[in-house]
Amino acid sequence: MRARDKAAVSALRATLAALDNAEAVPADEAELRGVALEQSPVGVGTTEAVRRELSERHVVDIVRAEAAERLEVAAQLTAPAHADRAARLRTEAAVLHHFLDGPSTA
Repeated sequence: MRARDKAAVSALRATLAALDNAEAVPADEAELRGVALEQSPVGVGTTEAVRRELSERHVVDIVRAEAAERLEVAAQLTAPAHADRAARLRTEAAVLHHFLDGPSTA
């Protein structure tokens, strides 16, 4: 990251967002309708929502899906005008695979 690798930063930010979204618990219908002001909870932490805890397997699946999505889009970008974008997506997928597989011992 110190080298300011834009592809790595982009891939990691998007993957962290996907993980954050996966942890979100869907709101029920009553929450969507809203509560009258006088019935609203008050105090520290009242706006915090419960988060789902992801297993390691679920996290790995999400990261693999993010990498696969990048490779799929890169494969669809066949026009010469999109060559730079396709290369960047392949680089981002490689970054994600590197985190899944761990650093090589070479």
